[in-house]
Amino acid sequence: MESVARGGTRWKRFALVMVPSVAATAAIGIGLAQGALAASFSVSGQEFKVKAKELEGYNFVQYGSIANGKTLEGKPFAEPVGVSGFKEAYITDMCQSVVTPNVPFIGNVSLELRAGTPGHDRVYAKDIYLDVSQLDADAEFSNIDIGVAAGDLKNPGIQPGTEAKVNPHGFSQRAEKAVLKNVEQKAWATTAGTFKLSGLSLRLHKGTKECF
Repeated sequence: MESVARGGTRWKRFALVMVPSVAATAAIGIGLAQGALAASFSVSGQEFKVKAKELEGYNFVQYGSIANGKTLEGKPFAEPVGVSGFKEAYITDMCQSVVTPNVPFIGNVSLELRAGTPGHDRVYAKDIYLDVSQLDADAEFSNIDIGVAAGDLKNPGIQPGTEAKVNPHGFSQRAEKAVLKNVEQKAWATTAGTFKLSGLSLRLHKGTKECF
């Protein structure tokens, strides 16, 4: 009976992994505030990985913030993140993965989501913000301003609902356009006003299967 109880708890945690993927399939269009979703939520205790052949984004901003949540064991944590925001973004050949460890009787379980793959339209996002802990890519920026006070960012500005986590006098940067190729990223959260995924494919795998 004790094993069954523990298993139930772990499966509830595993179900949390499904939330962003299921939401994405609906091509969310609910925008709040200035067209972006308010992000006053607690992040899950699992980082996820995103890989893409290319990300082409317009009205780019980047600044520092904090991601708050609880570990899988329920302990509170706060992690520094670099928030990247785009008014619009187009993503080619996107892969997202997250691994849930130690599921009872199974072991590790990996969720893999792919969209915008060859033969399909690019993934489209509007008013998108990414809480990033690690990013590797080849990047090109057009009309970039480096060293802008975060509170002066406009269109988009600081993500609605997260202003208390950002120093308005802190460092930030902005650009009219950003093109990132061969993207490999680890993140705590992604929020968008609209997220359209052409050719969506979602798979579960026993064991560890990540995008990179």
